[in-house]
Amino acid sequence: MTDPTPEARKSPWRPLVGPALLCLILIVAALLRIDGVGFGLPALNDADEPLFMANAVEMLSGPTLNPGWFGHPGTITFYSLMLVIALVGGIGVATGRFADIDAFVAAVYADPGIVFLPARLLMVAFGVACVLMTWRLGKRLGGPRLGLAAAAILAVNAVHIEYSQIIRTDMQASLFMLLCAQSALMIAQDGRRRDFLLAGLFTGLACATKWPAAVIGVTVVGAGLYQWRLGSTKLRELALFGLTAIATLFVVSPFLLIDHATVLQNLSGEARPLHPGATGGGLFANLGWYVGGPLLASLGFGGLVLVGVGMIWGAGDRRRWAFVILPFCLTFLLVIAAQSLRWERWLVPLLPFAALAAARALGGLADLLPARRAQVAFPAVLLLLIIPMAATARIEAAERRHDTRQIASSWLREHAPPGSRILIEHPAFDLLDERWKLLFPMGSAGCVDVHDLLTGRVSQSDVESRRHGGAIVDIGHVDMARLDSCRADFAVVTNHLRYRADPFHYAEELLRYDRLLAGGALRLDAKAEAGKSSGPEVQVLQLRFQSGAAGRSGAQGTDQPPAPESLLD
Repeated sequence: MTDPTPEARKSPWRPLVGPALLCLILIVAALLRIDGVGFGLPALNDADEPLFMANAVEMLSGPTLNPGWFGHPGTITFYSLMLVIALVGGIGVATGRFADIDAFVAAVYADPGIVFLPARLLMVAFGVACVLMTWRLGKRLGGPRLGLAAAAILAVNAVHIEYSQIIRTDMQASLFMLLCAQSALMIAQDGRRRDFLLAGLFTGLACATKWPAAVIGVTVVGAGLYQWRLGSTKLRELALFGLTAIATLFVVSPFLLIDHATVLQNLSGEARPLHPGATGGGLFANLGWYVGGPLLASLGFGGLVLVGVGMIWGAGDRRRWAFVILPFCLTFLLVIAAQSLRWERWLVPLLPFAALAAARALGGLADLLPARRAQVAFPAVLLLLIIPMAATARIEAAERRHDTRQIASSWLREHAPPGSRILIEHPAFDLLDERWKLLFPMGSAGCVDVHDLLTGRVSQSDVESRRHGGAIVDIGHVDMARLDSCRADFAVVTNHLRYRADPFHYAEELLRYDRLLAGGALRLDAKAEAGKSSGPEVQVLQLRFQSGAAGRSGAQGTDQPPAPESLLD
């Protein structure tokens, strides 16, 4: 009896290589997304996180299933957050950490991280699930090699990691879109009615989470055309898909019909043509911004080239790619680029498909080589691609831990005397325990006492109406007649310079800043520094208004403002 060949001896292990690599990729994806997931807490640096969580809290306290806000529409996200908050509160009361629900609510307002961190971890889970689904799509399109490469590229993508750590609708909508794309590929392969139904279900869930996610339906239409090309007419099934998607949307979010007046009002507010720092420049300028901005930054030049090549050529099933995936990618990119505004986060649902395109191109190039060389070249080039991407993700995670808003908070702790009135434009929950009177701009209500706001004397449900439809809550949108309510010893402003960069469109907002900040002395100018910190440029100004404590501090006795300080020096 002869000894088995080396290939035979290795063969029992080969089936385990793929699953082991997938597990490794998912572990890396999870670790990168968990790393720094508590950034900023208890302060809330993302402008939309408080909106989602406050709505969920209000729905629980109602109790009601009506979100009362449908701008995204965000229904799936609101319901998910309700479950997270209820679970955290229930476990806290059951284990004796909180005496009762009222004590839990009070603790959350004092430290939002109690519920924000679990909610962010939920988004991390959706982000990792997107990596898994990218692997499944790649495997279906071109086998295990393509699937693993695409999953690895998405796992280390810095933009995808960032939005996996933020309480928003993007990651949940992306997962439903990927599930729909998988059903569309199955339709192109087999044409089963079951897959049309599943595609309709996932499209409805995606749309109930975020309106633009409905574009994923293009994959199903493309799959139907692919079947028609093969001689199988699927008009009834396509109609069934559309009806299922619509039915799912209104079953999971019935208040879209019941409260349709609010829906129309919220949609008109979301369709604003201007936003400080996010106003677009037209279709082609926006396309250039998305490609040369977040895509280039998160993929690197080599990765971006591979994406471009992989969109039109590469390994795997080229016909199903051309009919099912490519039309969606182009349509979605054109839809977001055609908007008046441009946001990095709008690109998030496209990132898994960009990873698939890069993996296709890499696989196609490897197939041009002899088999033995390809076995070495493919993983080597993949590592050369993803290692710099992972390094970028790590750097950006470190930057998020040192946000300019927390730099401003540290400065205030060192320099603002007890009893000072502090006007602040971002949700600085990290300052609640300080002995100051914190003021927050609230549209028609003027600037309100933050402690009054949190104890319920200013209802969260009134925030939208008091904003007057403004894009953001800040000094620029305070009712001019209520501007005196914003007088303070110190003002921490995060949006002033954004308006200053476009004085033509924001003359009214700048007028409010100019009146309130006139004569103020600049005490701190905190700017993001590459590799060190992130966030908007935050300025701390000492104003002419003097409460007793600030007047006694002796900090005002100068006509010339001192040079701006930086806590990073």
